[in-house]
Amino acid sequence: MSMTNGEAATKNLTDKASQERLEKKVNAVKNDIAALTDQITDAINSFAGTATKQAQRGYSQVRANAEHAVDDMSERGSAMMDAAHDAASSIGETLEDAITERPLATVGIALGLGFLIGLTWRR
Repeated sequence: MSMTNGEAATKNLTDKASQERLEKKVNAVKNDIAALTDQITDAINSFAGTATKQAQRGYSQVRANAEHAVDDMSERGSAMMDAAHDAASSIGETLEDAITERPLATVGIALGLGFLIGLTWRR
């Protein structure tokens, strides 16, 4: 069965029409992909901007917390130093009062401690 010239021409036209439809569909898919690419790029840029802002806020919060902790520790350290100074002054005053009230007992205690320290160092 051979084709006639008319049948071959009709088949040729049908093939060209199919090819043109296929090319239009491929171009439409390409355009859709380009549009999706643009949308994805916009979404990524938006996400990056939001992430950057959140990171900056987090950094600021951490820095403020660290500064607050340092200030708090500084205040506590000052309070502890004041308490230690007061305790040392109190002990000094107590010792001075004890020495003034009982000078002989104080000399005896000092001699006894000196003797014990001497024995300990000898060994």
